[in-house]
Amino acid sequence: MTQLFISNLTLSHFRSHKRAVIETDARSVAIHGPNGAGKTNILEAVSLLSPGRGLRRASAMDMTRRPEALGWKLTAIVHSLGQVHEIETWSENGAARQVRIDGKATPQTGLGRIARVLWLIPSMDRLWIEGADGRRRFLDRMTLSFLPDHAEQSLAYEKAMRERNRLLKDMVREPSWYIALEQQLAEAGAAIHANRLAALEAITEAQDQAETAFPTATLKLVCDMPASAQDLRAALADNRMRDLAAGRTLIGPHRADLEAVYAAKDVAARDCSTGEQKALLVSLILANARALAADFGAPPLLLLDEVAAHLDASRRAALYDEITALGAQAWMTGTGAELFDTLNARAQTLEVTETDGVSEVRMLP
Repeated sequence: MTQLFISNLTLSHFRSHKRAVIETDARSVAIHGPNGAGKTNILEAVSLLSPGRGLRRASAMDMTRRPEALGWKLTAIVHSLGQVHEIETWSENGAARQVRIDGKATPQTGLGRIARVLWLIPSMDRLWIEGADGRRRFLDRMTLSFLPDHAEQSLAYEKAMRERNRLLKDMVREPSWYIALEQQLAEAGAAIHANRLAALEAITEAQDQAETAFPTATLKLVCDMPASAQDLRAALADNRMRDLAAGRTLIGPHRADLEAVYAAKDVAARDCSTGEQKALLVSLILANARALAADFGAPPLLLLDEVAAHLDASRRAALYDEITALGAQAWMTGTGAELFDTLNARAQTLEVTETDGVSEVRMLP
């Protein structure tokens, strides 16, 4: 199997990094340094090599370095499926970010043809105990990792739903205003639902086939969805009066939720301990990576921010072993170098420090 990895990452006026040039090989990258030094900003930069707003879901303006606020630029040399690509992405004065691949301007969706990126960050630790919105985003990121076109279906669905909801709030009752919108909603909604189910099937199969130190999760998509696009269109038409009363659309994939059960204990993820919930998330990210390795032809880039926070020493060692066996380039952060001791020569080490608000990056021998 070929490998997907970054050999050069250059950050210019991005977050706390005025300029940083990071040269790497195909091994994983262990990044350590004090809190606030700019470690997560490097992971965020890597996450922008995939479509979307990155691991923080931040605006382009929020990513620019202060106080200059000149805009920012990221450049990466990415080795993917036996080819080498130069990816540039940037924003000027807070404008929507732009992308250029091998010197040619391209939509963000073009990034999905070159790199697949998965991440696990501390804000996801409460995934199972907070609202359904976060779980839908988590599910859609997994789905997008297999099916880059899922983003276009999601955008089409959200646009049509916004327009339909505006009609509902304005108490528009004339059916002719709804017909075309509901057809668009139904087609995109059915595709979104089918994509999510396909992603869950791939994740489940990858979990079943894996030998792992992490717990298996039984996953279920909870969604009151009709069987087909035409059935969804009919349901939207039938539900107009109820939706008018509510002022919003009450049926469709935007109402879905993801349920997980710690399989070995038959305990819902929301009722597990903090450490068990973290272990389940790690397990799902690894399963997603294994499934992608087979589907895409190379394991994805893994971004693991402060991943050791709820893992004991044995689980950390097991994680590093599984990442190495998978052949993925993982970018991992932690406050101390000792958190990565068991990686030894299997990873390269970056130290990040901060002086007067400027992050400094140094590759250690």
